[in-house]
Amino acid sequence: MQIDLHVHDADVLTLDGPGTGSRARGLAIHDGRVLALLDDGSLPAGVTARRAVGCGGAVVVPGFGDAHNHMAWFGQTLAEIDLSDARTLDEVYDAVAARAGTLPEGAFVVGAGYDDVRLGGSPHHAALDRAAGGRPVRLQHRSGHVCAGSTEALRRAGILDASGRRGPVAVPEGGKVVLDDEGVPTGVVEEAAQPLLADLLRPFAVDDVADALARASAVYAAQGLTHVTECGIAGGFIGRTPRELAAYQAALEHGRLLQRVVVMPVDSALHEVPGGDGVGLDLGVRTGFGDDDLRLGPMKIFFDGALSSRTAAMTAPFVDRDHAGYFQDDPGHMHRMVVGAHLAGWTVAAHAIGDRAVAAALDAFADAQAQLPRPEVRHRIEHAAVVSDAEVRRFAALGVTPVPQARFLQEIGESMIAAVGDGRADLLYRHASFVAAGLRVPASTDRPCVADGHPLRTMQAMVQRRTASGRVLGPEERVDAVTALRALTVDTAWIAGDEDRRGALAPGMLADLVVLGDDVTRVDQDRIGDTEVVATMRGGVWTHGFG
Repeated sequence: MQIDLHVHDADVLTLDGPGTGSRARGLAIHDGRVLALLDDGSLPAGVTARRAVGCGGAVVVPGFGDAHNHMAWFGQTLAEIDLSDARTLDEVYDAVAARAGTLPEGAFVVGAGYDDVRLGGSPHHAALDRAAGGRPVRLQHRSGHVCAGSTEALRRAGILDASGRRGPVAVPEGGKVVLDDEGVPTGVVEEAAQPLLADLLRPFAVDDVADALARASAVYAAQGLTHVTECGIAGGFIGRTPRELAAYQAALEHGRLLQRVVVMPVDSALHEVPGGDGVGLDLGVRTGFGDDDLRLGPMKIFFDGALSSRTAAMTAPFVDRDHAGYFQDDPGHMHRMVVGAHLAGWTVAAHAIGDRAVAAALDAFADAQAQLPRPEVRHRIEHAAVVSDAEVRRFAALGVTPVPQARFLQEIGESMIAAVGDGRADLLYRHASFVAAGLRVPASTDRPCVADGHPLRTMQAMVQRRTASGRVLGPEERVDAVTALRALTVDTAWIAGDEDRRGALAPGMLADLVVLGDDVTRVDQDRIGDTEVVATMRGGVWTHGFG
């Protein structure tokens, strides 16, 4: 018998049972799947391999997953101005001026990653106009929930008129155009109003989005990612184009999509289906359509905004603001959309960050299950940033999965503390409490929002929960390294409904794996995020290293 690949001289953490599962010294891989675990690393007598790879004693674990990312958006940011390191507004303006100097007259200047809290304020349209020499400018806040535009961009969007006063454009419900004391737009646009500026650039061409996916995919492979969930395509302020799924198909068909991808259409892409119950897509297509490489996931709906932009819907005002945030849409409409999608057979992913939004999303899920019990469905709440003990119990009772981002605590923990205050700080992005309630907590990053998205740095954040200043947020919410590794692997596969195909290394499972320079379950916690990703494999093919 001849197999495709023999991986030997390895320390294999299979995760095929409790803890790290059984350990092996090698793997037999054939036709894209694990054929056998090799206790001593050697093939049985009479079995040969077309190729053998020795790992030099390196650790092998199942491939990493990211249950909430924005792949196309991240790929586009790789070609934009990176403002994530800017510490002052002058640095932002200098970066805009430098990029503008490389562009033709009238070309759009696009950047991402600025943080108004760190900068001490937001970019102003007049200053952006001067920096860009009159060109249109659009800069995305690191949260993804706010953007800023130059004078020319605001005029094209109808936010400013020719005289420099407030323009005639109507602001969508759930959005805001920020005004100064004289009622003149500053250039900052929030939440559901962001398409006023974003649509000046959209829809992006399918080929351009496919190129962005290829750029992102190469980065992901180098970081050990073998499967990701794209949380929002085809509409809203997050989508790139109504034809976004076609871009994923094109990237896959040309061998440029190196991860297995689940995509979530936003709620605005769905509609009432004639002759059916609830909301959906034409032809009755719903969650689960596709295959192991590219598949349709839950419907994504935004209940509120973000903590970093102070647009999350809270039950009490932000400590550093005179408001408690707001919903993205009419609460009754959002409730009906969740129920309608559930009735039509969809899984639903509700973006809810503030505790008021979390409660509203849980209410909708409870109503949906009351109308049509679907005990097997894996509804989810994205972020679940501020959650009380009582609401943790509601998550468990309803079987709703939380998808928080521990890495946010490192990146913007101080800003979030300033937003909610010390009294609520330990309720942020909980983990151990959800696990204790019997829930899974799949790892995710929301890349490119806020964090750099490296899965091992996310793992370290789950274990440490340290802010940039060194404060531990909710020390009782820390989890051990094995639990964190399982969140990256077993649990990300489970939330996608793929636990019988990936997330662990066992005979019959897909050969998705990562070769690491050290055992991340045993190294010092401070070293987890810097562990070398030696190689990555998806379906028996190396996507990084060992090629």
